[in-house]
Amino acid sequence: MSGVLNTVDQRTNLVGENRLELLLFSLNSRQLFAINVFKVREVIKVPPMTKMPGSHHHIRGVASLRGVSVPVIDLRAAIGFPPSRLEDQEENLIITEYNRSIQGFLVGQVRNIINTTWTEIQPPPKTAGRSTYLTAITHVKEDKRQEIVEIIDVEKVLAQIIDYDVSISEGVLDQELVNQMVGRNVLIVDDSSTARSQVRGTLSQLGLNIIECRDGLEALNLLKSWCDEGKNVVEELLLMITDAEMPEMDGYKLTHEVRSDPRMKDLYVTLNTSLSGSFNDAMVKKVGCDRFISKFQPDLLVEVAQDRLRQILNR
Repeated sequence: MSGVLNTVDQRTNLVGENRLELLLFSLNSRQLFAINVFKVREVIKVPPMTKMPGSHHHIRGVASLRGVSVPVIDLRAAIGFPPSRLEDQEENLIITEYNRSIQGFLVGQVRNIINTTWTEIQPPPKTAGRSTYLTAITHVKEDKRQEIVEIIDVEKVLAQIIDYDVSISEGVLDQELVNQMVGRNVLIVDDSSTARSQVRGTLSQLGLNIIECRDGLEALNLLKSWCDEGKNVVEELLLMITDAEMPEMDGYKLTHEVRSDPRMKDLYVTLNTSLSGSFNDAMVKKVGCDRFISKFQPDLLVEVAQDRLRQILNR
């Protein structure tokens, strides 16, 4: 297992090509789950943990990894499965980095990494309901049969443990722009309902009208339909805020498609992602995003919206 992620630093060339790699694992059941390799720092056997009185009931404890205290989240319990009853079941720890924080997810067997495209990743069925902890599903061939792989909405898992504050700090809001903000449209593109809710909760305080899409393809089709109707997309939207990882079409590919269409090439695009790493700066330049901010930073979201409005007013 130590070799599973030994080439993870070389995998960044997949970003921007509408491709991804998924780390597959089980939660001590027959079901297969996955998260994006870009979120994973390492996979290890479960180290000794220290219990923390008063911590969230899904946190099994805290592990010390090379001098860093890492909270360990019982992923099985966090997504609604009953606790495992068998003491001899395999347990592993997936160390991840989301939204500038490091945490460990306690899982069962860690299987392997698969290379796929975002076009092969589909949203979960609408009948799954709003309470599902999945952002998407895909399929892999296991023992000559197709198996469903369920991709975890880690942002939703973390949001139920960490209290994300959507309030705007004092002094961030430019009072000279307050009235100018009201009624302007912002397009949010993100496959996580939790992430969309966080951005909406922040920007709606400015009086902005929020339009939401669940993936890049849905957003691109919406923008193209507006263009076909004769609408000026740049005038319709103050800006578009898009996630990087999404089923069917990722945020990098979406931005590339927008820049390639003369009717919308000047749309202001901000990449808002939980992905970490210096490769994001390079990818922003490669596909032509205007700004990049890592999730979840309400003050930065407000600053981006205000900066864009100043650009428009100073033309």
